[in-house]
Parts: sequence; C-alpha cells; structure tokens
Amino acid sequence: MATRVREKTAARKQNADKRPRATAKYVRVAPRKVKIVVDLIRGKQVDQALAILAYTPKSAAPVVEKLLNSAIANAENNLEMDRSGLYVAEVYANQGPTLKRYWARSHGRADMIKKHTSHITIVLDQK
Repeated sequence: MATRVREKTAARKQNADKRPRATAKYVRVAPRKVKIVVDLIRGKQVDQALAILAYTPKSAAPVVEKLLNSAIANAENNLEMDRSGLYVAEVYANQGPTLKRYWARSHGRADMIKKHTSHITIVLDQK
C-alpha cells in the first residue's frame, strides 16, 4: 500500500524541471541520422539554430526545426519567456520502437527490413 502519496507528489512537482521543452515521438528517422543534425544546434541561440536547420540538407532537419519552433512557442506562451534570450540547453534523440518488415527474396526466402524510429527532445533555457 502506498504511503505519503500526497507528500511525494508535492515534492516531485516542486523538483520538476521548469525549463520549456518539446518532444516528438515515433519519428520515422533513425536516431543515428537525427543525432548528426541535433549536434549542430546544441548550445546555440534559438534564432541561430533555426538558421542552421533551414540550410541543413538532412532528412531530419525539417523535423527538428518544427520541434524547435514548438519549444519556442511553449516558452513564449506557457512560461512567458522572451525569445531573444533563449538558447538550446539540451537536445537529444533516443531510440524508439523498431518496425520490422519483410522483403521477398528468391527461392521463397525473406529478408527482414528494420525501420528505426526516434524520440527527439529539445529543452530550452534563458541566458
């Protein structure tokens, strides 16, 4: 039986991270491809990060750009932060579930195709 549920919940809320964040789950791009793009914007100002993403010719760049815009909107609307002082504090791409598909081969055989997915998270902070 659970004990001190209300106290534990209050302590958890008090210690929660108050920084603005945005998460995209089950993105159909492999995490190793997303990490290349994510490494380009870590620690940058948000306007500079958006400029980098706009001219990055990778398949994950539009997804990360949309997610960054969402994190900026969360900071402005929910936490009333000023956009000019925001920078990308944390950004990471974790592995999601892998979709397993089969590809027909000769002589009645089959090869497995693994379609990887990602969970991408962006956390902003003010300078």
